[in-house]
Amino acid sequence: MAEINIKVKHKGQVYDVPVNTEANGEELKMQLYSLTNVEPANQKILAKKMIKDDTPLSSVGLKDGMTLTLLGNPSAEVMVDAPQRIKFAEDMTEAELAQLEGAVPAGLQNTGNTCYANATLQTLRAIPELQQELLRYTPTDSGVGPSAASSLFSAEQLAQHGIGGLGSGNDLTASLRDLYKQMSETQTGFPPLMFLTTLRQKFPQFAERAKNGHGYAQQDAEEVWSQLVHVLQGSLKVSDADQAGFSSWVDKYMGGRFEITTTCDDAPEEAATVNTEGFHDLKCNIQGETNHLSEGLKLALNEKLEKTSPSLGREATYTRVSRISRLPKYLPVHLVRFFWRKDTKKKAKILRKVTFQHEIDLSEFCTDELRKKIIPVRDQVREVRKEIEDVERAKKRQKRMRKEALDSANGESSVRSDEPLQKKKEKEKERELKASGPDSEVELAKEKKAAGGSQDTPMAGTEETFKTDEEIEKERAASILAAKQEVLRLVHDDMKHDPSAGQTALYELRGVVTHQGSSADSGHYTAYVKKSAAPGKTEDGKWWWFNDEKVQEVESEKIETLAGGGETHSALILLYRAVELPEVTEA
Repeated sequence: MAEINIKVKHKGQVYDVPVNTEANGEELKMQLYSLTNVEPANQKILAKKMIKDDTPLSSVGLKDGMTLTLLGNPSAEVMVDAPQRIKFAEDMTEAELAQLEGAVPAGLQNTGNTCYANATLQTLRAIPELQQELLRYTPTDSGVGPSAASSLFSAEQLAQHGIGGLGSGNDLTASLRDLYKQMSETQTGFPPLMFLTTLRQKFPQFAERAKNGHGYAQQDAEEVWSQLVHVLQGSLKVSDADQAGFSSWVDKYMGGRFEITTTCDDAPEEAATVNTEGFHDLKCNIQGETNHLSEGLKLALNEKLEKTSPSLGREATYTRVSRISRLPKYLPVHLVRFFWRKDTKKKAKILRKVTFQHEIDLSEFCTDELRKKIIPVRDQVREVRKEIEDVERAKKRQKRMRKEALDSANGESSVRSDEPLQKKKEKEKERELKASGPDSEVELAKEKKAAGGSQDTPMAGTEETFKTDEEIEKERAASILAAKQEVLRLVHDDMKHDPSAGQTALYELRGVVTHQGSSADSGHYTAYVKKSAAPGKTEDGKWWWFNDEKVQEVESEKIETLAGGGETHSALILLYRAVELPEVTEA
């Protein structure tokens, strides 16, 4: 018998199931019935194909660790709750299957050195607010009209052939909108042909041909990222001017502001200049001693430059210090790994290992004024986390104590086989004395006290009481609610008027664009995007790895290997999202 271990997802639960690959579908359904209470007749098992009663499991291509999806309701639910009729996989459209919980997202085919665009597109797609805004986007340029092909076919028909967005003309925003819509309705990798065509029309640099004459040249993912964000900044206008006064969606959700102070090193008496400047990403400069992300950020935010000094009348050295006065909700960090080599006339890559964290704190890079506003909030957010951890530990401890007390009362677990002989004898004697009556318990307590042992042995009539689960849950909820309310109370009035800004200075990693190779003109780009949880559920910490059309699930530990060092995959763009204020729901 060839037995392997697979996983089966059903209603948010994942079951580990040992499977005999020489069995058939009927036997597998009986196994799942014992785990899920879904009767075999009501089961629909989704693998590479539908598994029926007479399907030999050997024909399905099951492998160790493979995940199947089980559709169907437990018999009790069917009788009591009378749920709506189940829609089985064979009755679902491709779009409906793609939107099921746990569905593998669509990949993008490489049409010849286009991995740089694929990785960028997958990472930008990790911003749900962007996808929502794109769906509301309507081109305003009357000069952008439908092509001849789009007048003959519907958008759905064009999308089926991988050319969604054909009717968008040279509107890159509309092409991106149509591409993302198509990606949300399939699990199949397809070539983003029309998006690439529009990109090359808009920015001819991406239409550069490869030097060998075959296809297009490889490009820098950071460059296409910057161009896309710039286009979106101009096209995605906020229709209703909000209280923060933003007219562009990009400025509202991805735009930060610097307060820049420039002083002359050679003439300290020269007045410093202070101005403000917007940004859509942070740079991480990499030098010989740069080992961590924070060190690279400091280099970029504290620069030296040469310019003419009005007081000295000559070239002088200046220090330019940038401090953040507005934090965006989404913050890309660009690790500046590529530089121009004059000898080879190519972009070379800095292969140094630079570590980064899943969560970063940017408060040290903020202006003093902003720090005063956000640090109290940041500290209280950490207190909320600590409170949640503490009450969870207390709950587990209470359950353990209750179980130990119950076991002791039943005479179970009083003496464990792995305890030292002396301790076994002491527990055996303790149990015998307890069985002899109250007087013996008093004698036992005195004996323990004389021996320097524990004095907390309960006397007769002084048994310890434990809180009920309901009482523990009420205390837990009240404690966490109070901590969350304190966070909201600490939010500065200025920050309340700009809710789309980063309010905590804490940022969590959501996406990574990586590059493998030694120069920007070659190598390979991929993307990692953290899996989002369904509403009301907790994230499992796993990531999707997009390697062109190949998409697979990876553990969070994989992200730790992307720090670089050599020509292996190294992080080039990190997409962080601000840790948001807690939601408070009154009981």
